[in-house]
Amino acid sequence: MPALLALALALFAAATTAEAQTSAKPTAGRDWPTEKCERYKAAFTQAVARQGRTGLGQEFLANHDAFLASNCQARADVCARSKEELELANTLVVMAMNRGMASTFLPFYCRG
Repeated sequence: MPALLALALALFAAATTAEAQTSAKPTAGRDWPTEKCERYKAAFTQAVARQGRTGLGQEFLANHDAFLASNCQARADVCARSKEELELANTLVVMAMNRGMASTFLPFYCRG
């Protein structure tokens, strides 16, 4: 039984790694910055649908919307202050990394 569990975990890890490597390639006809932004928008929509908007402040959402509206090119200026904002930001970091984006792509940064 332990050998079967180890095999199942190894297969799951291999499938997850293969999916992450495959998803790191841009869709044909799209430049990489646009592809990353589309992937991030999808991750954001999925994460908010799961978590909800309760606890997400107006400034957090407005700055995040501005980042998306810039095709994800605007300066990182989305500061997670509440527990819910931090939870969403952490979820998005993991989702972005799983979709082949570097952590430096993300809009989260708290200034002074």
